[in-house]
Amino acid sequence: MRHRGNLRGSLATWKVIAGTGLLAGGLALFAATPSAKADDCQERLAHADHKLHEAIEHHGYESKQATHWRHELREAREYCWQHGHRWWDADGNRWHTDRDWDDRDHDHR
Repeated sequence: MRHRGNLRGSLATWKVIAGTGLLAGGLALFAATPSAKADDCQERLAHADHKLHEAIEHHGYESKQATHWRHELREAREYCWQHGHRWWDADGNRWHTDRDWDDRDHDHR
């Protein structure tokens, strides 16, 4: 009988340890989410900005390729604004906290 009591206590201890581990893992996952979104935004914006530069250089400012990447850049800025109220300016190498990309000359004329 004594052995069975220790088994129950041991099982309860393991349940507490496992539950604590799952809780800690879940908190770590949620804590990392804003950083992941910021990184995703920065990468999206840098990619679209780079592709826009390339399209202008290879096909011209008024080309369909440049128009496409201008649209993609605007979409990426909107996504970042909606998810973090900021957007990455690849040319200025900084975050903007105002929705002011329409007010600036970011189309690389």
